Amino acid sequence: MSSAYLQCIEEGCQARQDPRREEYLCSVCGGLLEVRYDFRRFDPEAIRRTWHQRRLSGEPIDRSGVWRFRELIDFLEPGARIISLSEGSTPLVGTRRAGWWAGPVHLTIKHQGNNPTGSFKDLGMTACITRAASRDVQMVACASTGNTSSSMAAYASRAGMKSLLFVPYRQISAAKLAQALDFGAIVVEVGDTFDEAFRLLREIAPELDLYLVNSVNPFRIEGQKTIVAEMLEQRAWRPPDYIVVPGGNLGNASALGKGLRELKELGFIEKVPRIIVIQAQGANPFYRTLESGSSNLIPVENPHTEATAIRIGRPANWKKARRVLEWSGGLCESVTDEEIFEAKRVLAEDGVGCEPASAATVAGVRKLCRAGRIERHADVVAVLTGNQLKDTDYIMRHRSASEESRQRMQVEPNLQALRKALESLLAVTA
Repeated sequence: MSSAYLQCIEEGCQARQDPRREEYLCSVCGGLLEVRYDFRRFDPEAIRRTWHQRRLSGEPIDRSGVWRFRELIDFLEPGARIISLSEGSTPLVGTRRAGWWAGPVHLTIKHQGNNPTGSFKDLGMTACITRAASRDVQMVACASTGNTSSSMAAYASRAGMKSLLFVPYRQISAAKLAQALDFGAIVVEVGDTFDEAFRLLREIAPELDLYLVNSVNPFRIEGQKTIVAEMLEQRAWRPPDYIVVPGGNLGNASALGKGLRELKELGFIEKVPRIIVIQAQGANPFYRTLESGSSNLIPVENPHTEATAIRIGRPANWKKARRVLEWSGGLCESVTDEEIFEAKRVLAEDGVGCEPASAATVAGVRKLCRAGRIERHADVVAVLTGNQLKDTDYIMRHRSASEESRQRMQVEPNLQALRKALESLLAVTA
């Protein structure tokens, strides 16, 4: 068995924290914490076989694409109740048209929209809510642009907890808000941006004894990091050249890097893929910070983008993400909303639907290829973080009048009118 502990990520501190205490920040310097392990020695080949065999198991814990890799997230006491909705086990899909458009590159999609609540957040939430349940937490809380809220509400409901959600006023997809409400979350609309809502939540949380499940909670990262174990297993443990993710609060980039670092240290892989973070041009504080060479975050005070899932101006995990890019030799790019829309359209031609923030990955690959920063025919895995139905208003908003007339028509309920309408529609699309 391994023993887990919390450690500050700040190079000048790196103080260990007691894992039994519910802390989000270092008690010495105020830096972010991460879960570390004193891993026991084991044979990677034997563990790979164990992970593969669990795919055939009927046990609920083994049907989870997170807990199937439980040797990598060994932070629970024996016998702890696992809060799971069979998350993970998401597909790796080839996209020939989108790959040619973006590069050409060999592009495959790791689609996290196939999770129970439709986003990658479920990977972190099963770990985070399981941790909360082991501490007898009664109420969990988050600030959210949408996906975290629906995931938190679902897993809290599963665990028998109450959930409290802070969202910026009228800045969240109706579909995502509906999910959270359906799972019983208490919703507070406050402030104009995610960053403002998150700041207020962090200030009031201690007064109300709220357990925060945003990605500042280090146990969220533990669940999310298993995406790379599953991805590499699907690729017969052959790492790609690049793994590309959209960047909002930067928890996903942080988790990918942590997972890869541990897999390399444990002997599962030798080559490390370069991590690429793509941000929207109107909400790109991480990109601005790296481009300027600043040692401090350059925030975006009023972030704006139609890709609401990444509309964040002060990402909490930016230091973790910067460390990941430095370690992996990674890149960061910024794309416009128009470029995101075009990438989403091209993915749809391959039969792949996603929310706008997800399509930022493919838009970023195209831009980096055009700049010569990604080589032609590179092996690229793009992580799509959310389901197509997470923001249906976006789809309808962007449909042109000509597209509407080619695909949609109201017809009188008689055979003659129907025949005439179909002849007209099929002639247009021929």
